[in-house]
Amino acid sequence: MLAVTLVALLAAPDLRAEHATATSTQKALEEAIHEYLLSHPEVVIEVFDILQAREQAAEADQARATLVSQREELFNDQAAPTTGNPHGDVVIVEFFDYFCSYCKRVMDDVMTAVAEDPGLRLVYKEFPILGDGSVIAARAALAVHRIAPDSYAEVHMAMMSSRARLNEMRILSIAEKFGIDTDALQAEMKSPEIDAAIARNRTLAEALGINGTPGFVIGDQIVPGAIILDTIRQLIAEARQS
Repeated sequence: MLAVTLVALLAAPDLRAEHATATSTQKALEEAIHEYLLSHPEVVIEVFDILQAREQAAEADQARATLVSQREELFNDQAAPTTGNPHGDVVIVEFFDYFCSYCKRVMDDVMTAVAEDPGLRLVYKEFPILGDGSVIAARAALAVHRIAPDSYAEVHMAMMSSRARLNEMRILSIAEKFGIDTDALQAEMKSPEIDAAIARNRTLAEALGINGTPGFVIGDQIVPGAIILDTIRQLIAEARQS
């Protein structure tokens, strides 16, 4: 043991020298890289672009995988209101918020597509992301779907077309115009099933890479953001061909 200790003590200066040399070399290399990047900022931008492209590609792959694995929930969730042909060969899924101005703008084009195409089914995904008022409106709409499903489309259109900012009193007034029992509606708005439906929609939208409203799935295409009627028609045609 004494011999080993003596050898270690004798070797220590050499080890310290090697460590100091390695540390100095590492520091010099880091300084050289730093200076190079300062002199060539375009390299940093290029690396950032590459990393961003890889991240976007990974997110797109994840979204496509979700579209396949969650297809039943996406297209056939019984809690989600629908309109159009219940047996349509092409399905549009729309994630929307009643407080979203872009959702209001695109509504007419979406409904025109449904009206002109007898083979189209539209699935509504309540996706309230614009505050407490959005959540109240989504709860009310889903409550209408649960207690008076035949009135959902009319109430939905009236809420989306409202120029006045929606609040619970205004929503109840709209529902009352379509003969809906507002006491029953208020009670149903507190239903845990509605909580669950909204939570599922949030999780599904996130997995699909839909972070804002509106967001669409048409066939096998995920389309974030507002789109015009011609684009909707084109995506429907592509879905039908595939």
